[in-house]
Amino acid sequence: MFLNDLYCHIEENNLLSKDGRYIVALSGGADSTALLVALCRLGYTVEAAHCNFHLRGRESDRDEEFCVLLCEKYEVPIHRIHFNTKEYAELHKVSIEMAARELRYGYFRQLRRDINATAICVAHHRDDLVETMIINLVRGTGIKGLRGIMSVNGDIIRPLLIFDRSDIIDFLDGIGQDYVTDSTNLTDDFTRNRIRRNILPQLRQINPSLNEAFGRTATIMTEVDDLLTNLIAKSGYRISDNEIDVSRLAEDGNVGLRLHYLLDGYGLTREQEDNIKQAVIHGDATGKTWQTNRHELLYDRGRILIEPLSERKDIELRIPEIGTYVIDDNRKIRIEQMTIDNDFVIPRNPDTVAIDSKDVIFPLVVRNISPGDRFAPFGMHGTKLVSDYLTDRKKTLFDKRRQLVLTDSTGRILWLIGERIDNHYAVASDTKNIIHFSLLIKKK
Repeated sequence: MFLNDLYCHIEENNLLSKDGRYIVALSGGADSTALLVALCRLGYTVEAAHCNFHLRGRESDRDEEFCVLLCEKYEVPIHRIHFNTKEYAELHKVSIEMAARELRYGYFRQLRRDINATAICVAHHRDDLVETMIINLVRGTGIKGLRGIMSVNGDIIRPLLIFDRSDIIDFLDGIGQDYVTDSTNLTDDFTRNRIRRNILPQLRQINPSLNEAFGRTATIMTEVDDLLTNLIAKSGYRISDNEIDVSRLAEDGNVGLRLHYLLDGYGLTREQEDNIKQAVIHGDATGKTWQTNRHELLYDRGRILIEPLSERKDIELRIPEIGTYVIDDNRKIRIEQMTIDNDFVIPRNPDTVAIDSKDVIFPLVVRNISPGDRFAPFGMHGTKLVSDYLTDRKKTLFDKRRQLVLTDSTGRILWLIGERIDNHYAVASDTKNIIHFSLLIKKK
């Protein structure tokens, strides 16, 4: 019955394919043991991955040995890794639970790439769904938290979510398959254990069909979440992956809810979301930023701009002589020396400029702008702060950080790259020799 129900669930929801290869996260406990055995018996191609976190001394080694023997029995390849979990937790200032989670999922995903597996199967079941929903409620959740655990989340698949823990134990007992028990699951040291051991038994006295009730709620909340996600996606707020138009959010109403969906996935805290909500409502916070572990968000004149921290680069490129130089993966700068003739035309493209060469002293440097940088914009009298010039050009804080200048050996700015040259180096009627600069941008 268990195997038939599992197979029907997999087929009806297209969770797995007989042509795929899947990693099973195997701890040796009842849940993961049942998942591995069931998938093997149903004819899916699987390989096991076991993490030894070295948190329970000999017991951790016992679990690893059990997994090795189980995989030998079912002729399943097994991949093993050892972690110093406590050291990782201290270094990254996270709980032991979070450290173990980050380590194991990081390893599973790397292994998936290494062996070209289709996806990673984990053994969460319906009891885990209930526990997760209660934890989210206690912490203060929204609609997404009441979805509980999804059957498919990216490369993670959870085939056992239709089963209770008791169904899994009955399956293993029925086929005479043993498993190991994590002694920490028998204590109240962790939040999930306290809920499992103390709260859920009392709730089941009120409603013996607690799992089914929470399952129905999770299904409804998933549908609501999907509906809202689709409505927000079609609303026209999102201009691109890195730009959101929030100028009419206050007028449209439900600012907090709409923002929550627009900003989902960037790792914002509730406090940050509330701060952004106030910025949107009042519309007077241009230039304000919020940073997460992976992104920085900027409010700028009715827009929220998002920049991955991984794209932020400090550039300082020394140019000793004429030639072509690589700035980064997408840009090069080509520098040529020319003599003016009757066919010469001053370039009008902002990415191509010509300057009088008589006062230019090599080596040149391409770098990011610095506080206090000044230049005399072509066509203007006097000097101006580069930052003020860019503000006048309605450049955002992110634009300013990305802006490059070309300086000579004395530090004088020759060219605000892609914008204007310094007026002092403009080609004049008596100019005989020029230096020609071209910014070459790789097409995407």
